[in-house]
Amino acid sequence: MNLSNLKPAEGSTKTRKRIGRGPGSGLGGTSTRGHKGAKSRSGYSKKIGFEGGQMPIQRRLPKFGFKNINRVEYKAINIATLQLMAESQNLTKIGVNELIEAGFISSSQMVKILGNGSLTVKLEVEAHAFSKSAEAAIQAVGGTVVKL
Repeated sequence: MNLSNLKPAEGSTKTRKRIGRGPGSGLGGTSTRGHKGAKSRSGYSKKIGFEGGQMPIQRRLPKFGFKNINRVEYKAINIATLQLMAESQNLTKIGVNELIEAGFISSSQMVKILGNGSLTVKLEVEAHAFSKSAEAAIQAVGGTVVKL
């Protein structure tokens, strides 16, 4: 066997239907599109969710839910992350600017400090919000909490 006599396995390939190539091909005339109707026309494309004229499911089902327009969304940062930052950069104060520089948040995001992990370094932490466990953990090692 060499590259000159390679071929696909028996029965694995088929010749494609050549539609609209005259009556002798057996696929001329309406060219497998049937008679009349939108699907027989050139340029036809079905709308997303179209169910053949039946009322579409997105219109049959009732609307539900509620979106609070006054919701305040915070980026969650754990105290374990603060511990790593403080150790790697020898910090005593971690604020929003330090978190932006480290790439944890963007300048438009608000920060909430959460209490996952452990803290051993005394830190002054500046953020928009704190969980009770995070606040307690920071103050337990002698650190201070500053809410913006």
